[in-house]
Amino acid sequence: MPKVEVVYAFPDTVDAVTVKLAQGASLREAIAASGMLERHPEIDLARQPVGVHGEVRPVGSAAVDGDRIEIYRPLAFDPKEARRQRAKKQKA
Repeated sequence: MPKVEVVYAFPDTVDAVTVKLAQGASLREAIAASGMLERHPEIDLARQPVGVHGEVRPVGSAAVDGDRIEIYRPLAFDPKEARRQRAKKQKA
């Protein structure tokens, strides 16, 4: 029975839950079992990437004992665009 941690982070806090799963359960099933989708209705697994220990994985892949399953929030801004804006300011 795999035991995994499901994490959804915010700038000022983290929602983390440890769950026990049936053998062969997917990342999607782990997230559902954690209650994250109910507590955070803004999560859209069809559009938001999910990862394990910082490595993006498909939500259908199997969860393994000890996994830290991370639900990534959408970026607030495009990092490339932010760099362009800073460079533009420095030139001016």
